[in-house]
Amino acid sequence: MSEIKKIDVSSLYATLLREIENDSVQEIDPQLYSSIANFLGNLKNQGYDGVESKIKDALISMITEMIILLLKIRIQKATGSDELDYSNLLDEERYIIDSEDELRQRKETILAATLNGRLKLLETVAKSHKSRSIVVRFLKSIDQIVGSDLQKYGPFEAEDVATLPFENAQALISKKIATKISWED
Repeated sequence: MSEIKKIDVSSLYATLLREIENDSVQEIDPQLYSSIANFLGNLKNQGYDGVESKIKDALISMITEMIILLLKIRIQKATGSDELDYSNLLDEERYIIDSEDELRQRKETILAATLNGRLKLLETVAKSHKSRSIVVRFLKSIDQIVGSDLQKYGPFEAEDVATLPFENAQALISKKIATKISWED
């Protein structure tokens, strides 16, 4: 990984302003999100008291609002046209857009299957979704359970991580016994 560049509020503001003033997605530093994450992480870890603490909190809030707006604008521009232009998008933004594209494809699949009477496809999709597994982190201890796949799971202690059938994971999540995690977490 290349070296993370330093970021400051004025350069972030200039990037945001340039993005707002143009109709197309602008070319920006490929390390922007990493630089901001690094900057905010360091800033949040610094211990300040009194006025300095309030300034730090205001700075964090200002940067947070600017990056939220920047990301929102760039994603809207990229997805707002008929043809998606990936050329100026950063990898993190492509990650978001790829999931939106997958969502669109899934909607089209279900709609087409429904409108064309493809009952077997709908059944396959539903069965596949129900039989998938979810990775969870346990918030509380729990005794052994029998999964919807008739396999035994557990017992689990708080902070244990496990892959469980979808239905069981959802039940534990709704009871606040576990929380869903993804590999990116």
